[in-house]
Amino acid sequence: MRYAMIVLCLAAAACGRGKPARAAGDTLTTRQRDSVIGASRIPGASGITRAMQAQDSLNARTARTDSVQ
Repeated sequence: MRYAMIVLCLAAAACGRGKPARAAGDTLTTRQRDSVIGASRIPGASGITRAMQAQDSLNARTARTDSVQ
């Protein structure tokens, strides 16, 4: 019983280390992934879509301001 607990603790500690591996076919950009999540029915996902719209609005405003100067 004691050895089983030690093995489980070591296995749990090993799972949390390192960077998560990227899948070989994962070619989506961060924006594309956020769009997919925002379009899903996950609770709170609509907030991602609104945040992306706010970011787009601020980027457009910044571009207009930069072009005037």
